[in-house]
Amino acid sequence: MKRLISTVDRWSSMPLGVVGVSGTRALLGFVGLMFYVSQYADRAYLFGPNAVLPWREFVAQLHDDGSFSLYAWSSSEAWFQLVFHLGLITALMVTLGVGGRGVLACHWVFLWSLYERQPVLLDGGDNLAYLVIPMLLATRCYDRFSLTSGLADRLARRLPAHLRSLSTPLHNLGVVAIAAQMCLVYVVSGLYKVQGSMWQDGTALFYVLRVPEFSLPGVSHLIYGNDFLVVAGTYITVLFLVYFPMGVLVPALRPWAAAMSIGFHLAIAVCMGLSGFALTMIACDLVFLDKELGKAVSMAHDLAVRLSRWARKTQQRTELAREGALTEESV
Repeated sequence: MKRLISTVDRWSSMPLGVVGVSGTRALLGFVGLMFYVSQYADRAYLFGPNAVLPWREFVAQLHDDGSFSLYAWSSSEAWFQLVFHLGLITALMVTLGVGGRGVLACHWVFLWSLYERQPVLLDGGDNLAYLVIPMLLATRCYDRFSLTSGLADRLARRLPAHLRSLSTPLHNLGVVAIAAQMCLVYVVSGLYKVQGSMWQDGTALFYVLRVPEFSLPGVSHLIYGNDFLVVAGTYITVLFLVYFPMGVLVPALRPWAAAMSIGFHLAIAVCMGLSGFALTMIACDLVFLDKELGKAVSMAHDLAVRLSRWARKTQQRTELAREGALTEESV
């Protein structure tokens, strides 16, 4: 019992995965920003009051689904432009780490509203973003990769001590919730695939890559035209998805499982064009790469410091050489 109490005390007093969840927040903000920017030129046609899905039909669908969207509040063109551009700015602020949890919560509302306005554009990454962003609100996801003003820290110091003490346990619960959600996504996806006949006989990859929406011209046929790549890719995908949680539970295997997941989703982004879905999954995988990401940040910082020192020394040497040349000319 003493050992258990000691473990709980240690777990509740030391924040876990701060660098990982900060990377998750930044990359999820970038995914939202990418969606806004990629659709910016056609925003009126896709999301406006006179879009391909008429505003009245959109409002009726929301009412039937029991959902909400800021774009349903008014059919005014000015309101649409205001909400769209505020959402774009909010996504940029989340990416840069400006504004804290309040801006992150607003980003979730704007993103939900935009996705509800035109659901045919979605690729599945939106569902994970809906779940993970509220979990990030409990974490210290602005401790790294952010442009903070220090206002949040000053406000936090004014809170009672017993409230401040809840920060670390809530953060750890948020990190564990994201990790559990990712394991659930992988296992459920893998188990559903196991039940399919095409996944059982090793031909699923052949049919998936032949769908026009999910094919890469000039590359896809090289994969589905090779029997070995099709069978191996199909079975490896199922095995990876089902056994991913086991790899995460073992600390020595955790970075390898996360790295394999990132490679897997990069392949999906390139070969199938599901970039939003792939980047959302990769963002959440960063939770499992906290130590490795922290080491990479430290190495990048050290390299930047060394380059800065080298640049200053080079500049000083250049100035000294110039002064010496001027002295010789004057003599």
